[in-house]
This record gives sequence, C-alpha cells and structure tokens, in this order.
Amino acid sequence: MSSNILDSYKILVDFLGKALGPDYEIVLHDITAEHSQIVAIANSHISDRAVGSPTTDAALQTLATGSYKTNDYLFDYPVETGDGRTLRASTLFIKDGEGNPVGLLGINFDDSRYKELSEKLLHTLHPEAFLKTLPPRERPAGEPDVRREKPDSLTEGFSIDTASLMQKMLDSVTASLSMPVDRLNQSEKKDIVQKLQERGMFQLKGGISFVAKHLSCSPATVYRYLGELEA
Repeated sequence: MSSNILDSYKILVDFLGKALGPDYEIVLHDITAEHSQIVAIANSHISDRAVGSPTTDAALQTLATGSYKTNDYLFDYPVETGDGRTLRASTLFIKDGEGNPVGLLGINFDDSRYKELSEKLLHTLHPEAFLKTLPPRERPAGEPDVRREKPDSLTEGFSIDTASLMQKMLDSVTASLSMPVDRLNQSEKKDIVQKLQERGMFQLKGGISFVAKHLSCSPATVYRYLGELEA
C-alpha cells in the first residue's frame, strides 16, 4: 500500500526539480521499516545522493520525536551538506490512511550560486579597500578584516530630525556603560563629552543643553569640560 502512495509522488519529484530549477534538490524518501531510503531524487548534484541512498539520521530523528502527529510538514530549517554548505530545507510528511508516516518529500534550497553572484556584484560596486572595512557578516568571502581603529566615527546614520540624531550619538558613546549616565563621576562625564565632541555633537543647535540634561549637569559644566579638552 505504501509503495502505491509513494509512486504517485515520483512524478512530482521530477516536476518540481524542473519547475524550481537546479538550486532546489527534491527528494522522496520511503521510510517504511523495510526500506528507509531515497526512492526518487531531482538535482542530486546538490548533495551527491542517489536513489538507494539512506534516509538521513536527522530525518529519522524527526520521525522519532513524533512531529508528524501534530504537523503535516516542517519548513525553512537548516541542514548541512557533507562539504559544509548550509541548505534551507522543508519536508512534507506523507502518511497513509491511518495517519502513519510512510514517506518524506524534501525540498532543499542551495543558495551558493547567489552568494557568489552577490560577491561579484559587491566587487563591481565597491573599491577593494572599502570591502575590507566591512563587518565579517557583510564582507565578501575571503576579504580580510582591516577595519579602522574607530570605525564608528566613520559610520553614517540617517535620522529624521536633530533630536533623533543627538540621541543616536549619545547612545553610541554610552552603550558599553554599566551604570546610568547621570550617575557617572566628573572624569567619566568629561570622557563622554570628548567622544561626543569628536562626533560633532556640539555643532548641532541645542547640543550643549541636550548633553547637559542627559548628564544631569548644567550647560556651564559642559562648556567647562569642552574648555578643558581644548586646553
């Protein structure tokens, strides 16, 4: 009975493989006790598996947990190939008339080709020197990290108004503090004023009063800190 059910899915494997294209591996597993193996596969170059290859231990573990009892399918979870690539996987539980699992229909998406294309595009759009300054998650594969000592001073942020911009500046220099800003001592507050000065805070209208308010001191004190920094 189970073989008849799965036979009807074999044409679907071929269809989806052609319709979705070469970056999608479509796999049909027979998971009955006497088989537990792949019975149809499209775009097998993605994982180098073939008809007759065993069902993965991850798939078997999923069945052992009984996920099929409350779910008809699982989608968008990561699986890793033998050569270290991560695929986005989705699995349909194929059940018999009594609700028992007899097969799995898996769709595995390999985005390797698109990562290569995006890296080529980045190299086309940006000078090599700029690419090397990007954070690891944004930098193309193989590019070394040679970011500047103070990259945040060169990072541009878009704000809708002056108040938002000043708040962003303050947040950037106080993010690592372990206590509220208004509880800092004079030396620590002076250090914050210096960092804000380096970011151009006091070139903004209202910058002095904004900083004074958040440091719980008077505008005159902020002016004094600035004067001491220039001395």
